[in-house]
Amino acid sequence: MKNQKGFSLIELLIVVVIIGIIAAIAIPNLLAARRAANEGSAISALRTLHGAQMTYAATYGDGDYAGVVAQGTGGLVTLGSTGLIDTTLGSVTATKSSYAFVGQVILKTNISPAQFMFSSIPTVTGGITATGTRRFGVATDGVIKAETTPLTHYADFTAISNGAPLSN
Repeated sequence: MKNQKGFSLIELLIVVVIIGIIAAIAIPNLLAARRAANEGSAISALRTLHGAQMTYAATYGDGDYAGVVAQGTGGLVTLGSTGLIDTTLGSVTATKSSYAFVGQVILKTNISPAQFMFSSIPTVTGGITATGTRRFGVATDGVIKAETTPLTHYADFTAISNGAPLSN
């Protein structure tokens, strides 16, 4: 019995506790990194959408932007079908990197130019599995706006105009 080799139960329990402490420290940081990556992807997608709308107006739209006047997929499906954006973002559901996107278009008239806006919100807004903590929007002027109100999309152009510009 004196020549037995191995670990005692106490030693194994100490190792398990140490691993548990390390996991408790690391997991929240990993989830925060995932949320930050989702938000970065949403910002990048809005920049892509803005550029695609400008390209559409110059090449296909004769001064009008892609999409229908009502808010919803306003421009997303049309931009996707022309190949200006990828098919994931250019679909009816328009969800990418755990952010949902909607758009709205105002067609040009004799007295006003055409306008567009896009808004994105996280698909899960609360709890440990939250996919983001901010909503984002961009309008014709190209300035991306961000707010910590992730539950609803920007309602219209005025709401985006009144929003706070994205900052670091």
